[in-house]
Amino acid sequence: MRNLIFVVAVALLAGCGVDTATTAATGASIKKQEMEEGKRTQERAQQKIDQMQEQMQQRAQQGREASDK
Repeated sequence: MRNLIFVVAVALLAGCGVDTATTAATGASIKKQEMEEGKRTQERAQQKIDQMQEQMQQRAQQGREASDK
């Protein structure tokens, strides 16, 4: 009888460990996806900033050329 209780207790604890590990793995996977999406968002924002800076430089150059005439 004691052996049966011990086996059941070990099985229950092992089951909890598997559930905890699965939950942790799922959480880690979600965090990884969030980080990747954040990186993509940051890259898109940097591209827009670079484009705007280039446009501003072109307009400034055009303004200088117009004032030289």
